[in-house]
Amino acid sequence: MLAALDHVQLAAPAGSEDVLRSFYLAALQMTEIPKPAGLTRRGGCWFAAADGGRLEIHVGIEDGFRPPRKAHPAVRVTGLDALAARLEQHGAPVVWGVSLPTHRRFYTQDPVGNRLEFLEPLT
Repeated sequence: MLAALDHVQLAAPAGSEDVLRSFYLAALQMTEIPKPAGLTRRGGCWFAAADGGRLEIHVGIEDGFRPPRKAHPAVRVTGLDALAARLEQHGAPVVWGVSLPTHRRFYTQDPVGNRLEFLEPLT
């Protein structure tokens, strides 16, 4: 049986770990989590929600990386406007999407071009 989504895997070009850390740690205020010893040689980095929530984003190195144009994870948040402002302060684009019947949302990109959606339920 399916129980929960454990993590989202994104890709990035070789050597981009430092710029990714800057974005995921500073702009999104996540924490870096250690990769298992057998996977560290592959490069990349893993991040988790700093508030202890069950959200992980794993970024792996991919030869010939090209950011996807449409595929993306969607992350439910609280404080959508504050997050948008923080991302803009860190130089990340914020493009507001058409609100869904039950949510407000926007899109951004990480420094290597991975598309990310953030949405908050309407109250």
